[in-house]
Amino acid sequence: MTRTVRESHENSRPTGSASVEPSTDGPDGLDAVEGAEPVALPTRRGVLRGLLSVVAQPRPLVRETGRLGLDSLRVLRGTTDLAPAPKDKRFADPAWSQNPIYRRLAQEYLAVSGALGRLVQDHEASGADWREVEQARFVVNALVSALAPTNTLLGNPAAIKRAFDTGGRSLARGLRNWAGDLVHNGGMPTQVDRSAFAVGTDLGVTSGAVVFRNEVLELLQYSPSTPTVRGRPVVVVPPPIGRFYFLDLRPGRSFVEHAVGRGLQVFMVSWRNPTKEQADWDLGTYAGALLEGIDAAREITGSDDVSTIGFCAGGIIMTTVLNHLAASADDRVHSASYAVTLLDFHSRAPIGAFSAPRLLDVAGRNSRRKGVISAREMGNVFTWMRPDDLVFNYVVNQWLMGEDPPAFDILAWNADGTNLPARLHEQFLEVFRDNVLVRPGGVRVLGTPLHLSRITLPTFVTGAVTDHITPWEGCYRTTKLLSGPSTFVLSNAGHIASLVNPPGNPKASYWSGGDPEADAVGWRASAEQHAGSWWEAWADWAVERSGDEGPAPVSLGSATHPVQEPAPGSYVLDRVPG
Repeated sequence: MTRTVRESHENSRPTGSASVEPSTDGPDGLDAVEGAEPVALPTRRGVLRGLLSVVAQPRPLVRETGRLGLDSLRVLRGTTDLAPAPKDKRFADPAWSQNPIYRRLAQEYLAVSGALGRLVQDHEASGADWREVEQARFVVNALVSALAPTNTLLGNPAAIKRAFDTGGRSLARGLRNWAGDLVHNGGMPTQVDRSAFAVGTDLGVTSGAVVFRNEVLELLQYSPSTPTVRGRPVVVVPPPIGRFYFLDLRPGRSFVEHAVGRGLQVFMVSWRNPTKEQADWDLGTYAGALLEGIDAAREITGSDDVSTIGFCAGGIIMTTVLNHLAASADDRVHSASYAVTLLDFHSRAPIGAFSAPRLLDVAGRNSRRKGVISAREMGNVFTWMRPDDLVFNYVVNQWLMGEDPPAFDILAWNADGTNLPARLHEQFLEVFRDNVLVRPGGVRVLGTPLHLSRITLPTFVTGAVTDHITPWEGCYRTTKLLSGPSTFVLSNAGHIASLVNPPGNPKASYWSGGDPEADAVGWRASAEQHAGSWWEAWADWAVERSGDEGPAPVSLGSATHPVQEPAPGSYVLDRVPG
């Protein structure tokens, strides 16, 4: 999976003129949030190498230098038609179009950023390895965002006006915010007011209880909200990176609430937040713990088997369990669903900027030395993949404008990260670097070599159309890698935005019904678009595979697995240093 924050739509760039809070009405308001995949931020050497790969092109460099000189001359003369995009809110203040100095400043910035962007395009056209191109694009994108004049007080007319209008109080508040972030947030601007939300009070509030606990996970059973329920339970497997409650944010924005409302018996895995003492936990550790949770759900409901749904990296753990069961002719899992999970990492994506072998080796050594990799370290990757939205938006609003951080549920979840054990992180890096999941026998979990083709149970697979973390074409590949009947649904929006996607949102849509024999492009061309959320399509599919209806249980747990404490449990509240 899954994590950091707003996929950039053009209309969610830093404003430089007013505080920008994500809307709460659906996917567009979640586009700042990303999933945390287990990769690593480039080293300084990697950043320098990425920049050098762009400028070390003699002909394109000479051409763009000359073009930039001519553009700069036109800017000075006032004869250029360069102008910010209408939706680029950084330059929304009237001064950028009416004041000749600011207008020229914006035009020169656009000329420089355009030249750098064209150099990246030339680098790609030269036949360079796509991973090298993505690394260069990452570096240039961060540099271009950092160079924006709106990131400075004198270069931001809206911030100057705010200072004048407030008698300097906005500057004082901004200085206070900057100092606080320097001390408490690693020098990065704070993205959200976490004090506005409490897990169990505001977030993760669907009624339920912890009915099983082992060293690695807690299993939550949710209370029925319908008079009858389906006999076969659904076990939800979130990623081990981050807290499970993005699937149970608030009433009306909860996947769990929707599933329970459809008469499904829902059990949720809540992973423990590991410390360096758990540095040796690996895929086998997590898979074994998940099997114990599945057995607990079976015993509590009296069902011979369960259905599962894995989200992001949770889908990888789920796959290792499915493979082990298939190899053992064990039918404890009846059907399985995947939500924005990649099994084939060959697909081209911006995240490829972090797949250089040397970079991954450094990341592995760092996590082995510390015993864990922290959520902040992983989150930095995705933060800098969207620097306008996730860095400089907050630099402008909190530091220059003196605004308080916004209070928004999904941003609060995003800031509530967990660690990843060193050994599991190392294995995820191997998956990322060597694409071992698709190589028969490329990895062994629970003593069983992984062969995706031996998984024959029915599957429901989702991707997200603007997901740059797990590209939907790669998610679609899962339908070809597994051997059972598979249903694919393509959601609108991005990685996390597609997951926190409740029905009733007028902006939500999804595609289904494409040709299952076609490739990804052919599937989409033949698919039909529907208004609404993929949650509804999944629930229809899951209900059909969840057995007969019967009276809802009057209590949670069982004699063997009694209630231990109310949901959301204790593991989700673990606060341990990274």
